[in-house]
Amino acid sequence: MAAVAAGQDEFKPGEFIPLASPQPAPAVSFTDTAGNPATFGDFKGKLLLVNLWATWCQPCLREMPSLEKLQASQSDLLTVVAISEDRGGAKVVEPFVAKLGLDTVKVYLDPKSEVGHAVEVRGLPTTVVIDADGKLVGRVEGAAEWDMPKMLMALQPFLPPRKEGDPPKRAARQGD
Repeated sequence: MAAVAAGQDEFKPGEFIPLASPQPAPAVSFTDTAGNPATFGDFKGKLLLVNLWATWCQPCLREMPSLEKLQASQSDLLTVVAISEDRGGAKVVEPFVAKLGLDTVKVYLDPKSEVGHAVEVRGLPTTVVIDADGKLVGRVEGAAEWDMPKMLMALQPFLPPRKEGDPPKRAARQGD
């Protein structure tokens, strides 16, 4: 119990926590807003940020613009998958997505929280990071500033290599 307590003392909301040993991503499915099924395997080849959120979660909604900026600036290397845990499905989620102006982040639904259970989410928002080979490599619990250099540096070791001749991109900072 002391080890668990010590680990919780080190927990910092919004900071990337790498796994000591990467594990295969769980075989769990979710749907897009039209009801089409998807799995983590559908995104192999790029770094995958699986953001679990809900419309009633204020920190989740504050975090979304930075995820949108990250996706827009790094679309060649990573994919942000925002999976809503709202029980009401698309009819609840779609108005929030429109209001937040999410154009590049891919929004999915998980009204039964199957993804959340599979990746052992303790609270929202939580983002799990899956590498290009489909291995779970880390997580961020709590809202993060995804478009800040510190977060990009934390993700750097897991990004697939850029193709020769591709210029590096940087995420636009909030307020830019």
